Amino acid sequence: MLALQGDVREHFHALTACGAEPVSVRREAELAAVDGLVLPGGESTAISKLLEVFGLLEPLRQRLRDGMPAFGSCAGMILLARDVLDTRPDAQSLSGIDMTVRRNAFGRQVDSFETDLEFTGLDGAVRAVFIRAPWVERIGEGVEVLARVPSGPAEGRIVAVRQGGVLATSFHPEVTGDLRVHRLFVDSVRERAAVRPS
Repeated sequence: MLALQGDVREHFHALTACGAEPVSVRREAELAAVDGLVLPGGESTAISKLLEVFGLLEPLRQRLRDGMPAFGSCAGMILLARDVLDTRPDAQSLSGIDMTVRRNAFGRQVDSFETDLEFTGLDGAVRAVFIRAPWVERIGEGVEVLARVPSGPAEGRIVAVRQGGVLATSFHPEVTGDLRVHRLFVDSVRERAAVRPS
């Protein structure tokens, strides 16, 4: 669990409820010791700067290149993107998923909303909470679209994707009590750990 800024506690609870053993990651040695990483919602430019301050930016990019599973929600999705629109010029990205995202695409805090989404691989609708959320403008080859906004002004916008073991949502599944998205991530971490050479 990247624990530099954002809604860390909510993800901790969700991961624990899924049977995982989350730990806080703030140092390179802690990053090296984990099998997967959650990048929480929060403020993407602040987290980006803190990744540099704590010496985690390049080590995290390398872990992602090496195939470490990751899950980013909201700001975490922004950080995992290859390209980010409407952000500060000094903001860093991790290039964990070949996609372009638009930061704060749904508007300001007062424009936050909830809706039900069909989510590929999950039975039944997922309740999605959007808070100053991004959306995906472009996906590269090998990126799977998992969910789109079903209706309204943003109808059809991509809000959940996966590339290999890296999953990203523009919404916050950690605040709803529905553990299915976290279980997808935990299962991918376990699958990779099971086949990794010892």
